[in-house]
This record gives sequence, structure tokens and C-alpha cells, in this order.
Amino acid sequence: MKIYEELQARGLIAQVTDETEIRELINNGGAKFYIGFDPTADSLHVGHFMALCLMKRLQLAGNKPVVLLGGGTGFIGDPSGRTDMRSMMSAETIQHNCDCFLKQISKFIEFGEDKAIVVNNADWLLDLKYVDLLRDVGAYFSVNDMLRARCYKQRMERGLSFFEFNYMIMQSYDFLYLNEKYGCNMQFGGDDQWSNMLAGTELIRKKTGKDAYAMTITLLLNSEGNKMGKTAKGAVWLDPNKTTPFEFYQYWRNIDDADVMKCIRLLTFIPVEQIEEIDHWDASRINEKKELLAYELTAMIHGKEEAEKAKETSLALFSGEGDDSNMPTTMVAEAAFTDGKVSLIDLLVMGNLAKSKAEARRLISQGGVTVNGDKVDSVEKVIERAEVADCLKVRRGKKIHHKFVLEESK
Repeated sequence: MKIYEELQARGLIAQVTDETEIRELINNGGAKFYIGFDPTADSLHVGHFMALCLMKRLQLAGNKPVVLLGGGTGFIGDPSGRTDMRSMMSAETIQHNCDCFLKQISKFIEFGEDKAIVVNNADWLLDLKYVDLLRDVGAYFSVNDMLRARCYKQRMERGLSFFEFNYMIMQSYDFLYLNEKYGCNMQFGGDDQWSNMLAGTELIRKKTGKDAYAMTITLLLNSEGNKMGKTAKGAVWLDPNKTTPFEFYQYWRNIDDADVMKCIRLLTFIPVEQIEEIDHWDASRINEKKELLAYELTAMIHGKEEAEKAKETSLALFSGEGDDSNMPTTMVAEAAFTDGKVSLIDLLVMGNLAKSKAEARRLISQGGVTVNGDKVDSVEKVIERAEVADCLKVRRGKKIHHKFVLEESK
């Protein structure tokens, strides 16, 4: 099975500009393609994961990746999929985020001579002169066509700033620049990028007369149509300091039954033939499928050793066996106690199990918190220092487990 057919079998392909040409290019290792990553945070998250996996699959098939860091477009922010304008970041924050992205991407993609390259669109976008851009690029864009684009239509009712309106032009210019300087002939991205990507292929055709291609991949949605990669604590990050390997493992271990096989197809590198066999496992083996998914993805992001630890900790939590030493832990300082006591509400906020005291009260009053296996029914619950010293185990809902341990005096 060649790479294009594998992408089809996995359900990864959403839309393509020219299927026959794209199939031939990537099946024969003839694509020099780019995927852009705007540095909106200091870590990649699950939403970037599919793009990274796609890039790796294509590189393994002999195609040449161009990793585009959005050091320039990051000054504006992509309006696609947004209901409001992104917060503006400083130049220092953008550069820091780009550095963090590259460090994480390097774990997936092989850089080097005749392999992958990395570029930053700040190197060309920030030096552009506005009038020159209007004359050389803006003349090729129809405002009527731009307003029909899905990425803009969904924002029109709430208000679309002229600031963001320029994003499509900048992304299109990226494709033109990469095409002319590096011979980049394809762009890949999430399906919410389709309008921007089409604009880029059209700009190349109108400016140079050459063909360029675009393909979008399926968005990672759950069975209810919502984007995956969110938890009660926020995004599921690839940085272990923001989402621990155990938390990462648990996220995939606890996804809905209806989403398991889709995620195995879209995200793992398990051969398609083997996936078809897994799909026919008896329904009683659903937890085995989830454990397989969680292990495979955790090993890809954090390595096999961390995946084994996370699996062992998960076993300890749900079967009473194994080692729970890798459970997410918060160290509680002596200063947190008043007369040897601390409120459970304060602990929940301290451990990021609740974003605020109000949310912590709501969780407790709804019966969503247990302490050392006992459900808490009072928002006035206080914890003795001795309980923390002995290791306090708190569970939020059915899936989020946390330990509170007394910080040793220095």
C-alpha cells in the first residue's frame, strides 16, 4: 500500500485540489511540502499532533518537509475557527514560542541535508513594505471571494477586524515565497485552513504560471463533532511540564468508546492491516483498545519508558495493583496550613483540579470530588496536615487523579 492509499485508508484526507497529481507526487516521493505552525503558546498541543504525524508519514515515504514557524503571522493570528480575535503577543514571546515548537517538532521530524528544513516567516514578512505588498500581491485577491471563505464568514456576525482580514494574504504569500525560494510545491494543513490554502495555490498560478497543490487533513473531532484535546484543566499539551505523561496517557485511556478506532487510525503508526484486525476484536476488549491507543501515543510523545510508567500508574489507580508514584503530585508547603489545617477548596485550586474557588465549590457540591476514596459532600471540608503528610489522594470526577504531599522543610 502506497502512502496516498494509506492516508485514504486511515481516513486522514479531507480535501485535495488535484487528486491525480497529488497522488502521483507523494507516492513517488516528489512532494516538497510545508505545514505551518503559528506560535500561539509555548508548547504544541494535541491539535498539532495530526499535522506532525502526517509530516512524519510523508517524510518516511521519501517526501521533503518544510516546517514553517509563524514568527511573522503570529503577530496577527489566524481567524480560522475563532469566534474572537486572538490576543496580540510581543516579539519576545513569539520568538520564545517558536523556539519551544522547534524543540518539540525535532523529536518527530528528521532535519538535515536532503531531509527536512525549518524556516520562519518572520524572515520575509516583517520586512515587507505595505504599498509594495498591495501592488505585488493584493491585486490578485478578490474581496468578494475572501468574504465567502469559511474562515471569514463565521466571524462576520461578531465582527472581523481588518487586522485579521490580512491573514489570508500573508499565508498565501508564504506559499508563494516558499515555492519560489525552495521549490515547495504542496501545502498541508487542517481542514479549517482550506480557504487560505486555496488562495495560496491561486496566487502561485497567477503570479508564476506554475501549478501548486493543497491537501487538508481531517480535523480531530470526537463522535459529537467537538474538537478533541481538551480536559477540565485545559488543552492537552505535548510539553511534559504542562501535561504530564501520565495525564497524557489518561486522556487517551479515557476517551469515549465511539472514538477509539478513529484515533487509532488517524494518530498511530500501527499498520493498516493490523488496525483492521483490532477493529474486529470483541466488544468486551474495548479497554484493551484504549490502553493500546494510550500507550502508543504516549510512547511517541514521551518515549517508551514514560509510557510504561503511565501504564503502570493507571493500573494502580483502577485495579489496586502496581505503582502509583507517577501520579500527578502537588507539593503543599507548610505556609498553606492554618492551625494545621487547609481547606479542600484551596487544595483543589492549588493542584489545578479547579480553576477557581467558585469552581471548586461547585465540584464538591455536585459530588464530583473524592478524598482517599471517600466522596466529599461539604464545601466546608478541611484537610489535616497529617493527612497530607501521609499522602492525600484526590479524585475529580471519574478520571482525574491527583496526590498532595507535604513539602519537606529545607
